[in-house]
Amino acid sequence: MPLTTGTRLGIYEILSPLGAGGMGEVYRARDTKLGREVALKVLPEAFSKDAERMARFEREAQVLASVSHPNLAAIYGVEESTPTRALVMELVDGPTLADRIIQGPLHLDEALPVAQQIAEALEYAHEKGIVHRDLKPANAKVTGDGKVKLLDFGLAKALATEAAGTNRVNSPTISVAATQAGVILGTAAYMAPEQAKGKPVDRRADIWAFGCVLFEMLTGHQVFTGETVTDVLAAVVRAEPEWQALPASTPPSIQKLLRRCLEKDPRRRLQAIGEARIIIEETLSRAVEAGLVPALTEPAAGAPRSAVGRGCCQSVGRRRPRNRLFRQAFARAPHPRAYYCAGKRQV
Repeated sequence: MPLTTGTRLGIYEILSPLGAGGMGEVYRARDTKLGREVALKVLPEAFSKDAERMARFEREAQVLASVSHPNLAAIYGVEESTPTRALVMELVDGPTLADRIIQGPLHLDEALPVAQQIAEALEYAHEKGIVHRDLKPANAKVTGDGKVKLLDFGLAKALATEAAGTNRVNSPTISVAATQAGVILGTAAYMAPEQAKGKPVDRRADIWAFGCVLFEMLTGHQVFTGETVTDVLAAVVRAEPEWQALPASTPPSIQKLLRRCLEKDPRRRLQAIGEARIIIEETLSRAVEAGLVPALTEPAAGAPRSAVGRGCCQSVGRRRPRNRLFRQAFARAPHPRAYYCAGKRQV
């Protein structure tokens, strides 16, 4: 039964519902002891006797408690009020990336800083042995100052340590039921092919999902679609992305990155998300050096900021490119924030 406004869970007072997902219902709540607002992710009572569901809930608490990064929503603790259990999490205000994409494709100077922050968060998590497994625009929020926060590591799994060996039974965070063939976790449109087939996944599944998210930011639509979940999964496994849907302004380096992220064979896919971060950073750096976009720095005092992206042209103004050829190409660009250069050089 949904919790109503005013309900108390320990020291937390429910203020309003925020949403619901595979891991339960989420509420805005007030910490009456510290006087701050938090997000409570409550596992419905109906699932309290479901051992697999409870195992995932406990795993989420452990995973989130083990990480601390500016682009990951923090966990403050676990509240147990019989028979209700809830994760006490950082309350992140602002729209989700999915909300932003509904308004239309993001221009490159908006999309790339967002993608860079997502890559940084995943890189940190992967270094900690954590795989998200449910990366999608709805699980990323963009705050008013342009900071990205990844949400919901409820489906994350800790990679088996050397001590655990290859036997999943020995992993402290993985149950056989959760990884056996045929069990699919996550959202269909962002699943890697191996995940869609119900096979065990590793960090390369996150890299695939990252490619799906970046493609969607640039085009305004999902890479793989279908009328039913079965259709979507079939497209993930067999269909190729509509590469021609990418804007003409997409730099070759980003096009190549997308192709590497969306390789169906995980052995041929980009192997580390840190490589994606480096490619994005270098692409942005070359664009700044060419004068096509201003440096991604804090805007001057009193200058407006974009809701998405840090220091993009929209928020800090258009800077005159240094080189005459770039100035001409920049003036002809279909949008003043496009990276595409109609001259002899591209970034």
